[in-house]
Amino acid sequence: MAAMIELKNIIKRYYVGQPNELEVLRGMDLSVNEGEFISVVGESGSGKSTLMNIIGVLDRATEGSYFLDGIDVGAQPDKVLSGIRNQKIGFVFQTFNLIGRITARRNVELPMLYNHLPQRERSARAKELLEMVGMAERERHQPNELSGGQKQRVAIARAMANDPAIILADEPTGALDSVTGRLVMDIFHDLHRRHGKTIVLITHSQELAEETQRIITLRDGNIIAERAGGRQPGKEASA
Repeated sequence: MAAMIELKNIIKRYYVGQPNELEVLRGMDLSVNEGEFISVVGESGSGKSTLMNIIGVLDRATEGSYFLDGIDVGAQPDKVLSGIRNQKIGFVFQTFNLIGRITARRNVELPMLYNHLPQRERSARAKELLEMVGMAERERHQPNELSGGQKQRVAIARAMANDPAIILADEPTGALDSVTGRLVMDIFHDLHRRHGKTIVLITHSQELAEETQRIITLRDGNIIAERAGGRQPGKEASA
């Protein structure tokens, strides 16, 4: 199976050349196959968010190489990277990142607007995606009229707007109660199984990580462990 994400010897430093230079990622190698569902776990400060920013083409590595679906990310100018983000990657954040004062449907349409899809196509696909996540009846509601779980479902629909190859989810259930978080995780499993999406889940929850196919553990900017997950969603781990 082809690698969708290929990181080789990734080093990320901040304040380079200054007395307070900080190395956050320390020569990381990571390969994620097309259609794989993995989780990345680790304590605060382990490098999870930095890794996600690099995978999501929100930041560049200081050293090393990154190939995304066969594209050498490090060799691309910023304008090309912006297009890659919009077309190949869908983002889901703990804080939802929805735009207030516009409806759920308009929020879902935004990535398609940046991708220059005609209005009629944007509207039809947004409706379809909102229906997929159980939010069709709320399409005309603004974010302040939605619960946390409803906002996150809209955010997932928005992440799917341009049919990306990869979904990056950063603590997507962190601000939700357990019942609502379960509903959101079930949507991710559906995107993986029925739609074949490659999913990278950043989480503090070992229980949620166990539901993914592979668990990557970070500490101090290094991968210290890698093992299979695969426990059935919503089931208690065996004693």
